[in-house]
Amino acid sequence: MFDFVRQHTRIMQFLLFLLIFPSFVLFGLEGYNRSLEKGAPVATVDGVDIMQADWDNAHRVQVDRMRSSMPNADIKLFDTPEAKYSTLERMVRDRLLQVAADQLRLGVSDQRLAGELQQNPNIAALRRADGTLDIERYRQLLGSQGMTPEMFEAQVRADLASRQVMSGVGVTSFSPAALANVTLNAFYEQRQVQVARFAASDYASQIKPTDADLQAYYKSHAEQFQSVERADIEYVVLDLASVQKNIVVPEAELKSYYEQNMSRLAGLEERRVSHILINADKTAPAAERDKARAKAQELLLAVQQSPDKFADLARKNSQDTGSAAKGGDLDFFGRGAMVKPFEDAAFALKKGETSGIVETEFGFHIMRLTDIKQPKQKSFEELRASLEVDVRRQLAQRKFAEAAEQFTNMVYEQSDSLKPVAERLKLDIQRASGLAREALPNAGNAVLANPKFLASVFSADSIEKKRNTEAVELGANVLAAARITQHSPARTLPLDEVKARVLEQVKAIQSAERARQEGAAKLTEWKAAPDAAKLSAPIVISREEKQQLAPAVIEAALRSSTQTLPAWVGVDLGTSGYVVVKVEKIVPRDMAKNRARERDQYAQWWASAEGLAYYRLLKEKFKAEIKVARL
Repeated sequence: MFDFVRQHTRIMQFLLFLLIFPSFVLFGLEGYNRSLEKGAPVATVDGVDIMQADWDNAHRVQVDRMRSSMPNADIKLFDTPEAKYSTLERMVRDRLLQVAADQLRLGVSDQRLAGELQQNPNIAALRRADGTLDIERYRQLLGSQGMTPEMFEAQVRADLASRQVMSGVGVTSFSPAALANVTLNAFYEQRQVQVARFAASDYASQIKPTDADLQAYYKSHAEQFQSVERADIEYVVLDLASVQKNIVVPEAELKSYYEQNMSRLAGLEERRVSHILINADKTAPAAERDKARAKAQELLLAVQQSPDKFADLARKNSQDTGSAAKGGDLDFFGRGAMVKPFEDAAFALKKGETSGIVETEFGFHIMRLTDIKQPKQKSFEELRASLEVDVRRQLAQRKFAEAAEQFTNMVYEQSDSLKPVAERLKLDIQRASGLAREALPNAGNAVLANPKFLASVFSADSIEKKRNTEAVELGANVLAAARITQHSPARTLPLDEVKARVLEQVKAIQSAERARQEGAAKLTEWKAAPDAAKLSAPIVISREEKQQLAPAVIEAALRSSTQTLPAWVGVDLGTSGYVVVKVEKIVPRDMAKNRARERDQYAQWWASAEGLAYYRLLKEKFKAEIKVARL
């Protein structure tokens, strides 16, 4: 197909013009591009599709949010196929609850919305000293996230309405004490048992598989003895670093950047303040705060009458124990170090000037500006190295889109080699041997561990025709392309090569079968003659106290009928062997121990089960479906 396209370019251009032009006329170029960019639907809720592009964008936002909240965490932990699928599940859940809220006509009052916004810590930080909201900073905060206040408040209102859908089930959940006791007694029941283990490993020395046994197992399990499909490849990676290293920054541009950013490069102004603090908690009664304010007013008059005695007044009267002994001195600080009312007052004063009463969440302050430290302006030569790094990075950001377009076109148009694109963009051709379709755990190379990259390398066109892969986007500003130089397809290995593995597996199966036969025979014998049984000493087991027994043994012992005791149970553990259990008696449970905690836990289980059942009902009612397989 691709050969035909390359050999008949003009014919294909004419055919594509005939096919595409009518769609432009009917739907418009913007709509056409949008339909291509959206991709295929990945989920649907109430007849409305969630498109691939919506999913990609939502996960990108989620990863960015995690990066900003945990800057020191490895972001690769959040950008995995499993994490991305979780994002899609969350999108479906959010969309489903919104639809349900609309159908149930669940609304949110203005008072409820206001209360929710007041509890938001990001918004609370924007409040002035008098409690009013700084609207301009509020708009700036939301604008940085691409939202207006109206959009944000509509989103919060929708979220609150969606929460009501499930909270109604949780609030009305009820688990009677009698039912809880019956269930908990059964779940935490204790039983005294004796066991006999028939481990498969104990019979291994008795097993002597024949060549016929090995041949039969090898033929019936050939898929277990295949070599992994592998490929030797060469590949190139285009990222910001590769673009940046080829950029030469003109001297004139460096000097222009220096001049435009002199104030920022110089650093921040710092101020040295002394203060007198009279404590007054913002939650204190009004009378108590008025008394503190009056005390501060008296001290302010004393300072105004004798400015030179500020330090002495601070030592005797300031209730800031950290600075009082130093005459109220707080040393130098820059913007952002103090609470906003204090900072605003400090940076409004002139050197040697005293403030009025400044109220903060700590109380009432009297401030005196004792010094100002202006930032030192470094010369161009002192900053030249760091300036070049900054400018080179910015230029790389601008030029990456152009380089990415060249990269994408060249790996396709000159598909028989990566050398042309490497030479044009000055990229290194890297090589890897023995690459498999599935990334190895903890692979050191992020490119070779990327599922999209591996899928492209092992595509039919790449394998059969040894052509370059398409340009694969591995992340923000990272593209890669590869080509296979040597391909080794998966094949069934000869029996001679895997005979040791076959022998090991056949011995394990036959040993387990011998253990099962011996255990089942003893179970029948001991049921008939209990006194002949060779069992362990009695132990008490429960779902909390497993006594180093396999979970299957615990469950079998606790589920066995106790109408007639002792009860005998045989448990097949597969390749591990067989266990015979003699249940002797039920051990009374300590009803007082952790009883309240267990009932609370049961109530949570019950509420969760009801919530899950209701959510499944909503999924059926509104036909919510994820159309992509879980990875």
